[in-house]
Amino acid sequence: MCIAAFAWDAHPDWLLIALGNRDEFHSRPSGPLERWDDGSGIIAGRDLLAGGTWLGVSDLGRFALVTNYRVLGPGYPQPGRPSRGELVTIALSGGETASLNRYNPFNLLLAEVTGAWLLSNHPEEQRIPLSPGVHGLSNGDFSQPWPKTRQLCGDVSDWLANDARNLEPLLAALRKETPGPAPGELGNGPDPDFAPVFIRRPIYGTRCSTVVAITRDGHGTIIERRFKEDGSADGESALTFHWPISQAAIP
Repeated sequence: MCIAAFAWDAHPDWLLIALGNRDEFHSRPSGPLERWDDGSGIIAGRDLLAGGTWLGVSDLGRFALVTNYRVLGPGYPQPGRPSRGELVTIALSGGETASLNRYNPFNLLLAEVTGAWLLSNHPEEQRIPLSPGVHGLSNGDFSQPWPKTRQLCGDVSDWLANDARNLEPLLAALRKETPGPAPGELGNGPDPDFAPVFIRRPIYGTRCSTVVAITRDGHGTIIERRFKEDGSADGESALTFHWPISQAAIP
């Protein structure tokens, strides 16, 4: 997962809206979005090389997504460390990671009925509660969003301010190949080839787009659209689920 926008407690009808693109090598084997058959209650795609996933929800009432944190300079990423996709499966299963520093640098978005947080381990371990509103995340510092991140957040804010019913415009926002302002405007932005929200490249590019929408009474939908090396469609999955939300727990 390389770019995401996340609307938490930001609309009268929606408790959570999340959308993101997973950018990865096209040769890396992956399984499509599905309900896992291991009894965990996880609904997610699956990394068939290292295990884990990049984004998912669970019947326990949890949501999680992870992005790599790009660190410039020698020494990163460090080989031999656990896959960062493990962080998502641990969170969705209700567990906690003993040490965030076991992993190469990352950003992790978490949400459950009672709140939402950002976890990171670079430059140090941190856990930041997220206020109601629209937040964005890519492969850099959460406090310095890249131009394409701000572009995607703007699209989500516009959607919330208008119809906020049809999920198709959110999927269309993930398909945009036009970059925002000049790369590197804030912090260490991506190279020009990776500036757009959707990356169409033959070796490494956008593998799938995902939208998660959860109403305030816990009814959820998750949609995944997959893409080939040339950016053409390669399948779609859509599933529904329900979070265990009591009326007293709804913000």
